[in-house]
Amino acid sequence: MSERKQYDMKPYLKTIEEVIARGPFQDTWESLCAYQVPKWYREAKFGIFIHWGIYSVPAFGSEWYSRNMYVQGSREFEHHVETYGKHKDFGYKDFIPMFKAENFDPKAWAELFRKAGARYVVPVAEHHDGFQMYRSEISRWNAYEMGPKRDVLGELKENCEALGLQVGASSHRVEHWFFMGHGKEFDSDIKDPMERGDFYWPAMPEPNHQDLFSEPVPTEEFLQDWLVRTCEIIDRYRPKLIYFDWWIQHSAVRPYLRKLAAYYYNRAAEWGVEVAINYKHDAFLFGSAVPDVERGQFAEVKPYFWQTDTSVALNSWGYTEHNQFRPPQEILCDLVDIVSKNGTLLLNVGPKPDGTISGEDAGVLEHIGRWLAVNGEAIYGSKVYRTYGEGPTRIVEGQFSDGIKKNFTSADFRFTVNGGCLYAIALKCSQDGKYLITTLGEKDASRQANFHGIIRDVEVLGCEEKPAWKRTEEGLSLSTDFRSEDPVTFKIHLE
Repeated sequence: MSERKQYDMKPYLKTIEEVIARGPFQDTWESLCAYQVPKWYREAKFGIFIHWGIYSVPAFGSEWYSRNMYVQGSREFEHHVETYGKHKDFGYKDFIPMFKAENFDPKAWAELFRKAGARYVVPVAEHHDGFQMYRSEISRWNAYEMGPKRDVLGELKENCEALGLQVGASSHRVEHWFFMGHGKEFDSDIKDPMERGDFYWPAMPEPNHQDLFSEPVPTEEFLQDWLVRTCEIIDRYRPKLIYFDWWIQHSAVRPYLRKLAAYYYNRAAEWGVEVAINYKHDAFLFGSAVPDVERGQFAEVKPYFWQTDTSVALNSWGYTEHNQFRPPQEILCDLVDIVSKNGTLLLNVGPKPDGTISGEDAGVLEHIGRWLAVNGEAIYGSKVYRTYGEGPTRIVEGQFSDGIKKNFTSADFRFTVNGGCLYAIALKCSQDGKYLITTLGEKDASRQANFHGIIRDVEVLGCEEKPAWKRTEEGLSLSTDFRSEDPVTFKIHLE
Protein backbone atom coordinates (compact mmCIF):
# COMPACT_ATOMS: atom_id res chain seq x y z
CA MET A 1 0.00 0.00 0.00
CA SER A 2 2.97 2.30 -0.48
CA GLU A 3 2.34 5.71 -2.02
CA ARG A 4 4.32 7.88 -4.39
CA LYS A 5 6.49 10.40 -2.53
CA GLN A 6 4.30 11.86 0.19
CA TYR A 7 2.50 15.00 -0.96
CA ASP A 8 3.84 18.19 0.59
CA MET A 9 0.82 20.10 1.84
CA LYS A 10 2.68 23.27 2.92
CA PRO A 11 2.57 25.17 -0.41
CA TYR A 12 -1.17 24.54 -0.82
CA LEU A 13 -1.90 25.48 2.78
CA LYS A 14 -0.02 28.74 2.18
CA THR A 15 -2.08 29.39 -0.96
CA ILE A 16 -5.30 28.78 0.98
CA GLU A 17 -4.30 31.40 3.57
CA GLU A 18 -3.39 33.89 0.84
CA VAL A 19 -6.72 33.46 -0.97
CA ILE A 20 -8.60 33.94 2.28
CA ALA A 21 -6.56 37.03 3.20
CA ARG A 22 -7.18 38.88 -0.06
CA GLY A 23 -10.81 37.91 -0.69
CA PRO A 24 -14.15 39.36 0.44
CA PHE A 25 -14.77 36.41 2.82
CA GLN A 26 -12.72 35.68 5.91
CA ASP A 27 -12.71 32.42 7.83
CA THR A 28 -15.12 33.66 10.52
CA TRP A 29 -18.82 32.93 10.87
CA GLU A 30 -19.49 36.68 10.96
CA SER A 31 -17.93 37.09 7.53
CA LEU A 32 -19.35 33.89 6.03
CA CYS A 33 -22.91 34.86 6.97
CA ALA A 34 -22.76 37.53 4.27
CA TYR A 35 -23.13 34.65 1.80
CA GLN A 36 -26.09 34.73 -0.60
CA VAL A 37 -27.65 31.62 -2.19
CA PRO A 38 -27.12 31.66 -5.99
CA LYS A 39 -30.07 32.46 -8.21
CA TRP A 40 -29.34 29.43 -10.44
CA TYR A 41 -29.60 27.15 -7.41
CA ARG A 42 -32.81 28.65 -6.06
CA GLU A 43 -34.43 28.27 -9.47
CA ALA A 44 -33.12 24.80 -10.38
CA LYS A 45 -35.36 22.80 -7.99
CA PHE A 46 -34.18 19.36 -9.14
CA GLY A 47 -30.74 17.78 -9.33
CA ILE A 48 -29.08 14.39 -9.69
CA PHE A 49 -26.74 12.89 -7.08
CA ILE A 50 -24.37 10.07 -8.15
CA HIS A 51 -22.88 7.48 -5.80
CA TRP A 52 -20.42 5.50 -7.90
CA GLY A 53 -17.22 3.89 -6.75
CA ILE A 54 -15.42 0.70 -5.76
CA TYR A 55 -18.38 -0.30 -3.57
CA SER A 56 -20.39 -0.97 -6.75
CA VAL A 57 -18.18 -4.02 -7.44
CA PRO A 58 -19.27 -6.21 -4.49
CA ALA A 59 -22.76 -4.69 -4.94
CA PHE A 60 -23.84 -6.07 -1.59
CA GLY A 61 -25.61 -4.38 1.31
CA SER A 62 -24.94 -0.75 0.56
CA GLU A 63 -22.28 1.80 -0.32
CA TRP A 64 -20.92 1.26 3.22
CA TYR A 65 -19.51 -2.13 2.18
CA SER A 66 -15.95 -0.92 2.77
CA ARG A 67 -16.72 -0.41 6.46
CA ASN A 68 -19.16 -3.23 7.05
CA MET A 69 -17.02 -5.94 5.43
CA TYR A 70 -14.55 -5.43 8.30
CA VAL A 71 -17.20 -5.51 11.05
CA GLN A 72 -17.01 -9.04 12.40
CA GLY A 73 -20.38 -10.79 12.46
CA SER A 74 -22.05 -8.44 9.99
CA ARG A 75 -23.82 -9.69 6.86
CA GLU A 76 -21.15 -8.04 4.76
CA PHE A 77 -18.35 -9.70 6.75
CA GLU A 78 -19.83 -13.16 6.28
CA HIS A 79 -20.62 -12.50 2.61
CA HIS A 80 -17.08 -11.31 2.00
CA VAL A 81 -15.46 -14.38 3.50
CA GLU A 82 -17.80 -16.72 1.62
CA THR A 83 -17.40 -14.92 -1.71
CA TYR A 84 -13.84 -13.57 -1.76
CA GLY A 85 -11.98 -15.32 1.07
CA LYS A 86 -10.29 -14.10 4.21
CA HIS A 87 -9.72 -10.38 4.63
CA LYS A 88 -5.96 -10.71 4.98
CA ASP A 89 -5.87 -12.27 1.51
CA PHE A 90 -8.55 -10.20 -0.22
CA GLY A 91 -9.29 -6.77 1.22
CA TYR A 92 -11.26 -3.81 0.00
CA LYS A 93 -8.31 -2.50 -2.05
CA ASP A 94 -8.43 -5.70 -4.10
CA PHE A 95 -11.73 -4.64 -5.64
CA ILE A 96 -10.00 -1.75 -7.43
CA PRO A 97 -8.77 -3.77 -10.46
CA MET A 98 -12.31 -5.15 -10.78
CA PHE A 99 -13.73 -1.63 -11.01
CA LYS A 100 -13.18 -1.28 -14.77
CA ALA A 101 -16.06 1.02 -15.83
CA GLU A 102 -15.65 -0.37 -19.33
CA ASN A 103 -19.06 0.95 -20.44
CA PHE A 104 -18.89 4.36 -18.77
CA ASP A 105 -20.31 6.91 -21.22
CA PRO A 106 -20.44 10.37 -19.60
CA LYS A 107 -22.25 11.83 -22.60
CA ALA A 108 -25.04 9.25 -22.27
CA TRP A 109 -25.26 9.94 -18.53
CA ALA A 110 -25.55 13.67 -19.15
CA GLU A 111 -28.25 13.15 -21.76
CA LEU A 112 -30.22 10.95 -19.35
CA PHE A 113 -29.98 13.57 -16.58
CA ARG A 114 -31.13 16.30 -18.96
CA LYS A 115 -33.97 14.07 -20.13
CA ALA A 116 -34.93 13.56 -16.48
CA GLY A 117 -35.41 17.31 -16.15
CA ALA A 118 -32.48 17.84 -13.79
CA ARG A 119 -30.84 21.25 -13.69
CA TYR A 120 -27.75 20.31 -11.68
CA VAL A 121 -25.62 17.19 -11.15
CA VAL A 122 -23.53 16.30 -8.09
CA PRO A 123 -21.17 13.31 -8.46
CA VAL A 124 -19.52 11.92 -5.34
CA ALA A 125 -15.88 12.91 -5.78
CA GLU A 126 -14.65 10.91 -2.78
CA HIS A 127 -16.73 8.66 -0.58
CA HIS A 128 -15.96 7.40 2.93
CA ASP A 129 -13.83 4.63 1.44
CA GLY A 130 -11.13 7.14 0.45
CA PHE A 131 -11.02 6.39 -3.29
CA GLN A 132 -11.00 9.57 -5.37
CA MET A 133 -13.16 9.56 -8.50
CA TYR A 134 -11.01 12.26 -10.11
CA ARG A 135 -7.44 13.08 -11.09
CA SER A 136 -5.42 14.10 -8.06
CA GLU A 137 -1.89 15.20 -7.24
CA ILE A 138 -2.44 14.35 -3.57
CA SER A 139 -2.98 10.60 -3.77
CA ARG A 140 -2.48 7.93 -6.40
CA TRP A 141 -5.53 6.05 -5.05
CA ASN A 142 -7.83 7.59 -7.61
CA ALA A 143 -9.87 6.53 -10.66
CA TYR A 144 -7.51 8.34 -13.05
CA GLU A 145 -4.55 6.17 -12.06
CA MET A 146 -6.31 2.96 -10.99
CA GLY A 147 -9.40 0.95 -11.86
CA PRO A 148 -11.17 2.78 -14.70
CA LYS A 149 -8.15 5.03 -15.33
CA ARG A 150 -10.58 7.82 -16.18
CA ASP A 151 -11.10 11.28 -14.70
CA VAL A 152 -14.72 10.54 -13.87
CA LEU A 153 -15.52 13.91 -12.30
CA GLY A 154 -13.83 15.83 -15.10
CA GLU A 155 -15.55 13.90 -17.88
CA LEU A 156 -18.95 14.26 -16.23
CA LYS A 157 -18.43 17.98 -15.75
CA GLU A 158 -17.51 18.49 -19.39
CA ASN A 159 -20.48 16.54 -20.75
CA CYS A 160 -23.08 17.87 -18.31
CA GLU A 161 -22.06 21.48 -18.79
CA ALA A 162 -22.27 21.00 -22.56
CA LEU A 163 -25.99 20.37 -22.04
CA GLY A 164 -26.47 23.38 -19.75
CA LEU A 165 -26.42 21.48 -16.44
CA GLN A 166 -24.66 22.96 -13.43
CA VAL A 167 -22.11 20.57 -11.91
CA GLY A 168 -21.09 20.17 -8.29
CA ALA A 169 -19.04 17.67 -6.31
CA SER A 170 -19.59 15.75 -3.09
CA SER A 171 -16.90 15.06 -0.51
CA HIS A 172 -17.35 12.41 2.20
CA ARG A 173 -13.66 12.36 3.07
CA VAL A 174 -13.94 13.36 6.75
CA GLU A 175 -15.61 10.05 7.61
CA HIS A 176 -12.52 8.24 6.33
CA TRP A 177 -10.90 9.11 9.68
CA PHE A 178 -12.64 6.09 11.18
CA PHE A 179 -14.28 4.29 8.27
CA MET A 180 -11.73 1.48 7.90
CA GLY A 181 -10.87 1.23 11.59
CA HIS A 182 -12.63 -2.07 12.27
CA GLY A 183 -10.10 -3.78 10.01
CA LYS A 184 -7.47 -3.38 12.72
CA GLU A 185 -9.49 -5.50 15.15
CA PHE A 186 -8.54 -8.82 13.52
CA ASP A 187 -6.12 -10.24 10.96
CA SER A 188 -6.93 -8.27 7.80
CA ASP A 189 -5.10 -6.23 5.19
CA ILE A 190 -5.68 -3.09 7.29
CA LYS A 191 -2.78 -2.83 9.69
CA ASP A 192 -0.18 -0.43 10.99
CA PRO A 193 2.21 1.10 10.26
CA MET A 194 0.41 3.49 7.89
CA GLU A 195 1.19 7.01 6.85
CA ARG A 196 -0.65 9.83 5.10
CA GLY A 197 -1.19 8.87 1.48
CA ASP A 198 -1.83 5.20 2.18
CA PHE A 199 -5.27 4.10 0.99
CA TYR A 200 -6.57 2.95 4.38
CA TRP A 201 -4.87 5.68 6.46
CA PRO A 202 -5.67 6.56 9.23
CA ALA A 203 -8.26 3.82 10.08
CA MET A 204 -8.89 5.08 13.60
CA PRO A 205 -11.37 3.54 16.08
CA GLU A 206 -14.97 4.38 15.23
CA PRO A 207 -16.29 7.14 17.52
CA ASN A 208 -19.64 7.73 19.13
CA HIS A 209 -21.17 9.72 16.30
CA GLN A 210 -23.47 11.63 18.66
CA ASP A 211 -20.48 12.95 20.62
CA LEU A 212 -19.15 16.03 18.83
CA PHE A 213 -15.97 15.87 20.94
CA SER A 214 -15.44 12.11 20.61
CA GLU A 215 -11.97 10.61 20.93
CA PRO A 216 -9.70 10.08 19.22
CA VAL A 217 -10.09 13.58 17.80
CA PRO A 218 -9.09 13.95 14.12
CA THR A 219 -5.51 15.17 14.00
CA GLU A 220 -4.22 18.36 12.44
CA GLU A 221 -2.46 16.30 9.77
CA PHE A 222 -5.69 14.54 8.79
CA LEU A 223 -7.71 17.75 8.74
CA GLN A 224 -5.10 19.59 6.69
CA ASP A 225 -5.15 16.67 4.27
CA TRP A 226 -8.95 16.98 4.10
CA LEU A 227 -8.67 20.71 3.45
CA VAL A 228 -6.16 20.48 0.60
CA ARG A 229 -8.04 17.57 -0.99
CA THR A 230 -11.24 19.61 -1.04
CA CYS A 231 -9.49 22.75 -2.30
CA GLU A 232 -7.89 20.69 -5.06
CA ILE A 233 -11.39 19.73 -6.24
CA ILE A 234 -12.39 23.41 -6.14
CA ASP A 235 -9.41 24.63 -8.14
CA ARG A 236 -9.25 21.81 -10.67
CA TYR A 237 -12.98 21.43 -11.39
CA ARG A 238 -14.59 24.70 -10.25
CA PRO A 239 -17.78 23.00 -9.01
CA LYS A 240 -20.84 25.20 -8.61
CA LEU A 241 -21.84 23.28 -5.48
CA ILE A 242 -20.00 21.29 -2.82
CA TYR A 243 -21.97 18.77 -0.79
CA PHE A 244 -20.63 17.55 2.56
CA ASP A 245 -21.89 14.50 4.37
CA TRP A 246 -22.68 14.33 8.06
CA TRP A 247 -19.50 13.94 10.20
CA ILE A 248 -18.10 17.38 9.37
CA GLN A 249 -20.07 18.61 12.39
CA HIS A 250 -17.36 17.25 14.72
CA SER A 251 -15.90 20.04 16.85
CA ALA A 252 -12.36 19.47 15.55
CA VAL A 253 -13.45 20.11 11.97
CA ARG A 254 -15.09 23.52 12.54
CA PRO A 255 -12.02 25.75 11.99
CA TYR A 256 -11.26 23.90 8.76
CA LEU A 257 -14.84 24.24 7.55
CA ARG A 258 -14.59 28.00 7.95
CA LYS A 259 -11.33 28.07 6.01
CA LEU A 260 -12.80 25.88 3.28
CA ALA A 261 -15.90 28.04 2.93
CA ALA A 262 -13.91 31.28 2.83
CA TYR A 263 -11.54 29.81 0.24
CA TYR A 264 -14.38 28.49 -1.92
CA TYR A 265 -16.45 31.66 -1.78
CA ASN A 266 -13.37 33.80 -2.52
CA ARG A 267 -12.38 31.63 -5.46
CA ALA A 268 -15.92 31.92 -6.81
CA ALA A 269 -15.72 35.70 -6.50
CA GLU A 270 -12.43 35.64 -8.46
CA TRP A 271 -14.02 33.52 -11.18
CA GLY A 272 -17.24 35.55 -11.28
CA VAL A 273 -19.53 32.60 -10.52
CA GLU A 274 -22.11 31.82 -7.86
CA VAL A 275 -21.58 28.72 -5.72
CA ALA A 276 -23.16 26.88 -2.80
CA ILE A 277 -22.22 24.54 0.04
CA ASN A 278 -24.58 21.87 1.44
CA TYR A 279 -24.33 20.77 5.06
CA LYS A 280 -26.21 18.75 7.68
CA HIS A 281 -26.64 18.82 11.46
CA ASP A 282 -25.70 22.48 11.99
CA ALA A 283 -22.14 21.84 10.82
CA PHE A 284 -22.14 25.39 9.41
CA LEU A 285 -23.55 28.43 11.14
CA PHE A 286 -27.05 29.04 9.84
CA GLY A 287 -26.97 31.50 6.94
CA SER A 288 -23.42 30.71 5.83
CA ALA A 289 -24.40 27.77 3.56
CA VAL A 290 -27.46 25.75 2.48
CA PRO A 291 -28.93 23.19 4.93
CA ASP A 292 -29.71 19.69 3.71
CA VAL A 293 -32.14 17.05 5.04
CA GLU A 294 -31.00 13.51 4.26
CA ARG A 295 -33.80 11.19 3.09
CA GLY A 296 -36.46 13.46 4.54
CA GLN A 297 -38.18 16.82 4.32
CA PHE A 298 -39.88 19.54 6.31
CA ALA A 299 -43.52 19.51 7.37
CA GLU A 300 -43.99 23.24 6.80
CA VAL A 301 -42.73 25.91 4.42
CA LYS A 302 -39.42 27.52 5.42
CA PRO A 303 -38.37 31.17 5.00
CA TYR A 304 -34.92 29.98 3.88
CA PHE A 305 -33.80 27.86 0.93
CA TRP A 306 -33.00 24.22 1.71
CA GLN A 307 -32.38 20.86 0.06
CA THR A 308 -33.48 17.25 0.42
CA ASP A 309 -31.11 14.56 -0.75
CA THR A 310 -32.62 11.13 -1.23
CA SER A 311 -32.13 8.12 -3.46
CA VAL A 312 -34.07 6.22 -6.08
CA ALA A 313 -33.33 3.13 -3.94
CA LEU A 314 -34.45 2.91 -0.32
CA ASN A 315 -31.76 0.53 0.90
CA SER A 316 -28.60 1.96 -0.64
CA TRP A 317 -27.10 5.02 -2.27
CA GLY A 318 -24.85 2.85 -4.42
CA TYR A 319 -25.67 -0.01 -6.78
CA THR A 320 -26.47 -3.37 -5.21
CA GLU A 321 -27.99 -6.45 -6.77
CA HIS A 322 -31.06 -6.13 -4.56
CA ASN A 323 -31.87 -2.43 -4.59
CA GLN A 324 -35.40 -1.54 -3.47
CA PHE A 325 -36.56 1.08 -5.95
CA ARG A 326 -39.12 3.74 -5.11
CA PRO A 327 -42.04 4.30 -7.50
CA PRO A 328 -41.54 7.48 -9.55
CA GLN A 329 -44.96 8.75 -8.48
CA GLU A 330 -43.80 8.86 -4.86
CA ILE A 331 -40.66 10.77 -5.79
CA LEU A 332 -42.70 13.25 -7.85
CA CYS A 333 -44.94 13.90 -4.85
CA ASP A 334 -41.86 14.52 -2.74
CA LEU A 335 -40.46 16.88 -5.38
CA VAL A 336 -43.68 18.91 -5.49
CA ASP A 337 -43.96 19.00 -1.68
CA ILE A 338 -40.33 20.09 -1.27
CA VAL A 339 -40.54 22.83 -3.89
CA SER A 340 -43.76 24.19 -2.36
CA LYS A 341 -41.83 24.60 0.92
CA ASN A 342 -38.90 26.54 -0.58
CA GLY A 343 -36.67 23.54 -1.17
CA THR A 344 -34.89 21.64 -3.92
CA LEU A 345 -34.58 17.88 -4.46
CA LEU A 346 -31.25 16.15 -5.09
CA LEU A 347 -32.12 12.62 -6.26
CA ASN A 348 -29.45 9.92 -6.24
CA VAL A 349 -28.72 7.10 -8.65
CA GLY A 350 -26.10 4.36 -8.20
CA PRO A 351 -24.48 3.15 -11.45
CA LYS A 352 -23.14 -0.37 -11.94
CA PRO A 353 -19.39 -1.09 -11.83
CA ASP A 354 -19.23 -1.32 -15.62
CA GLY A 355 -20.46 2.28 -15.86
CA THR A 356 -24.03 1.62 -16.94
CA ILE A 357 -27.07 2.99 -15.14
CA SER A 358 -29.59 0.28 -14.34
CA GLY A 359 -32.89 0.06 -16.19
CA GLU A 360 -34.75 0.68 -12.94
CA ASP A 361 -32.80 3.86 -12.18
CA ALA A 362 -33.14 5.09 -15.75
CA GLY A 363 -36.85 4.27 -15.81
CA VAL A 364 -37.52 6.38 -12.73
CA LEU A 365 -35.54 9.31 -14.12
CA GLU A 366 -37.26 9.16 -17.50
CA HIS A 367 -40.69 9.04 -15.82
CA ILE A 368 -39.85 12.14 -13.77
CA GLY A 369 -38.58 13.83 -16.90
CA ARG A 370 -41.80 13.20 -18.81
CA TRP A 371 -43.79 14.81 -15.98
CA LEU A 372 -41.46 17.81 -15.75
CA ALA A 373 -41.59 18.31 -19.52
CA VAL A 374 -45.30 19.05 -19.11
CA ASN A 375 -45.47 20.47 -15.60
CA GLY A 376 -42.07 22.13 -15.24
CA GLU A 377 -43.47 25.66 -15.33
CA ALA A 378 -44.95 24.98 -11.89
CA ILE A 379 -41.55 23.87 -10.58
CA TYR A 380 -38.55 25.57 -12.21
CA GLY A 381 -38.00 29.12 -11.03
CA SER A 382 -41.18 29.04 -8.97
CA LYS A 383 -41.68 30.81 -5.67
CA VAL A 384 -43.64 29.82 -2.59
CA TYR A 385 -47.25 30.88 -2.14
CA ARG A 386 -48.59 32.32 1.11
CA THR A 387 -49.27 28.74 2.19
CA TYR A 388 -47.49 25.64 0.93
CA GLY A 389 -50.68 23.61 0.52
CA GLU A 390 -53.70 21.92 2.02
CA GLY A 391 -55.08 18.45 2.58
CA PRO A 392 -55.42 15.69 5.15
CA THR A 393 -52.04 13.97 4.73
CA ARG A 394 -49.27 15.11 7.03
CA ILE A 395 -45.56 14.84 6.33
CA VAL A 396 -43.36 13.19 8.96
CA GLU A 397 -40.63 15.77 9.37
CA GLY A 398 -36.94 14.98 9.59
CA GLN A 399 -34.21 12.84 8.13
CA PHE A 400 -34.51 9.17 7.14
CA SER A 401 -38.28 9.37 6.75
CA ASP A 402 -38.47 8.77 2.99
CA GLY A 403 -39.46 5.15 3.54
CA ILE A 404 -42.66 6.15 5.34
CA LYS A 405 -45.61 5.73 2.97
CA LYS A 406 -47.52 9.00 2.69
CA ASN A 407 -50.73 7.86 0.96
CA PHE A 408 -51.63 11.22 -0.52
CA THR A 409 -55.23 11.84 -1.64
CA SER A 410 -56.79 14.02 -4.33
CA ALA A 411 -57.54 16.54 -1.56
CA ASP A 412 -53.81 17.04 -0.94
CA PHE A 413 -52.65 20.12 -2.86
CA ARG A 414 -49.35 21.97 -3.04
CA PHE A 415 -49.04 25.55 -4.29
CA THR A 416 -46.36 27.44 -6.22
CA VAL A 417 -46.32 30.81 -7.98
CA ASN A 418 -44.62 31.52 -11.29
CA GLY A 419 -45.00 33.84 -14.26
CA GLY A 420 -48.07 35.61 -12.90
CA CYS A 421 -49.97 32.38 -12.28
CA LEU A 422 -50.81 30.32 -9.23
CA TYR A 423 -50.27 26.58 -9.56
CA ALA A 424 -52.27 24.11 -7.48
CA ILE A 425 -50.87 20.59 -7.77
CA ALA A 426 -53.05 17.69 -6.67
CA LEU A 427 -50.66 15.02 -5.35
CA LYS A 428 -53.06 12.29 -6.45
CA CYS A 429 -55.47 12.23 -9.35
CA SER A 430 -59.16 12.14 -8.42
CA GLN A 431 -60.93 9.02 -9.65
CA ASP A 432 -64.06 10.98 -10.58
CA GLY A 433 -62.16 14.01 -11.85
CA LYS A 434 -63.60 16.33 -9.19
CA TYR A 435 -61.47 18.53 -6.93
CA LEU A 436 -62.06 21.20 -4.30
CA ILE A 437 -59.33 23.67 -3.32
CA THR A 438 -60.57 25.15 -0.07
CA THR A 439 -57.73 27.69 0.19
CA LEU A 440 -59.23 29.54 -2.78
CA GLY A 441 -62.74 29.86 -1.35
CA GLU A 442 -64.88 33.01 -1.70
CA LYS A 443 -65.35 33.74 1.99
CA ASP A 444 -65.51 37.44 2.78
CA ALA A 445 -62.78 39.28 4.67
CA SER A 446 -64.68 39.19 7.98
CA ARG A 447 -64.38 35.38 7.86
CA GLN A 448 -60.60 35.62 7.29
CA ALA A 449 -60.48 34.26 3.74
CA ASN A 450 -57.11 33.13 2.47
CA PHE A 451 -57.67 34.45 -1.01
CA HIS A 452 -59.28 37.69 -2.20
CA GLY A 453 -58.02 37.67 -5.78
CA ILE A 454 -59.88 37.30 -9.06
CA ILE A 455 -59.57 34.06 -10.99
CA ARG A 456 -59.74 34.63 -14.73
CA ASP A 457 -59.29 31.09 -15.99
CA VAL A 458 -58.04 27.60 -15.07
CA GLU A 459 -56.33 24.94 -17.14
CA VAL A 460 -54.85 21.49 -16.53
CA LEU A 461 -51.27 21.14 -17.70
CA GLY A 462 -51.04 18.34 -20.22
CA CYS A 463 -54.74 18.47 -21.10
CA GLU A 464 -56.11 20.33 -24.13
CA GLU A 465 -59.62 20.55 -22.71
CA LYS A 466 -60.08 23.08 -19.95
CA PRO A 467 -61.71 21.96 -16.70
CA ALA A 468 -65.10 23.16 -15.55
CA TRP A 469 -64.57 25.41 -12.55
CA LYS A 470 -66.55 27.48 -10.10
CA ARG A 471 -65.56 29.47 -7.08
CA THR A 472 -67.82 29.27 -4.04
CA GLU A 473 -67.49 30.04 -0.36
CA GLU A 474 -66.24 26.49 0.20
CA GLY A 475 -63.44 26.73 -2.35
CA LEU A 476 -62.47 26.47 -5.99
CA SER A 477 -64.44 23.56 -7.43
CA LEU A 478 -62.95 21.81 -10.46
CA SER A 479 -64.05 19.02 -12.75
CA THR A 480 -61.99 17.42 -15.52
CA ASP A 481 -61.84 14.27 -17.62
CA PHE A 482 -58.04 14.28 -17.34
CA ARG A 483 -56.60 11.21 -15.60
CA SER A 484 -53.03 10.48 -14.60
CA GLU A 485 -51.04 8.23 -12.29
CA ASP A 486 -48.91 11.29 -11.43
CA PRO A 487 -49.65 14.59 -9.67
CA VAL A 488 -52.12 16.80 -11.56
CA THR A 489 -51.26 20.48 -12.05
CA PHE A 490 -53.93 23.17 -12.26
CA LYS A 491 -52.66 26.45 -13.72
CA ILE A 492 -54.78 29.27 -12.30
CA HIS A 493 -54.71 32.53 -14.23
CA LEU A 494 -55.31 35.57 -12.04
CA GLU A 495 -56.43 39.10 -12.86
